[in-house]
Amino acid sequence: MEKVSITLGLILVLTAGLVATGQASATTSAGFREVNEDIFDDWGVSRTRANGEDGFYQISETGFRPIIAFESLGEEAELAYRLGEQMAAKYPDRQQRAEEIFFYVRNRVRYVTDIDQFELDEFAQNADEVAGTIEQDGVAYGDCEDSAVLLAVMYRGAGYRSAIAVAPGHTAAMVYLPEYKKAQVFELEGEPGWVWLEATARNNPPGWVPKEFIDAKVAVYEISEEPITPAKVNKAPLTAVTKGDGGGTGFPFPFFSIIAFLWFMPLFRRNRRR
Repeated sequence: MEKVSITLGLILVLTAGLVATGQASATTSAGFREVNEDIFDDWGVSRTRANGEDGFYQISETGFRPIIAFESLGEEAELAYRLGEQMAAKYPDRQQRAEEIFFYVRNRVRYVTDIDQFELDEFAQNADEVAGTIEQDGVAYGDCEDSAVLLAVMYRGAGYRSAIAVAPGHTAAMVYLPEYKKAQVFELEGEPGWVWLEATARNNPPGWVPKEFIDAKVAVYEISEEPITPAKVNKAPLTAVTKGDGGGTGFPFPFFSIIAFLWFMPLFRRNRRR
């Protein structure tokens, strides 16, 4: 009974806190609900689980699809997407604009684990929820998927191709910026020019990559406007590896290694270089 009371109390806190950002129900969930110990939003997406047909990353045995990003794109586009559009208007130079978007998220989303913030092993926020908290309070709190999803959506709004990468115990955003010469870039299915975005620590520059993901394949999903629908993902993920690598020896069976970590362990709790 105590567990149920705590969970229901948390749902009320989440609902009140996210609605208080002033965003319409089209961009934040107006009422979370608990079903079988999972917390779901208005779109029927589990915010407390990355795997499964209704998980926020829809991780299956063969692929993944970061459905939570689609809650802030297309017809659902609102604050986070508009922030990207504003960056495009303010910074006409593509490289400067890409850096400013990264710095905006890095400096305004303070890393905190979900267990500390929500008393849950996992709770994912969508891009508009994080952006709304920043607009209201000047700063938001979240872990790596919260920063990654906000970055990916803002870059789309600013006119870039963007993607979400998943690796064992971690997730990050990527942006397609082949002209960027300040960082080591990744090849995505043989296409060079993808820049890793690690915004979970205050001193990271754009393009800084954790050493365990250099010369190692990671699973990647390029985001676009897609329906927010529960679905089993059977499509194999795209794979990215640092350009000029030695064959991606870090994960000889990359996606299945990732699945093993994400399916059975607490998710996405990694802070990076300070």
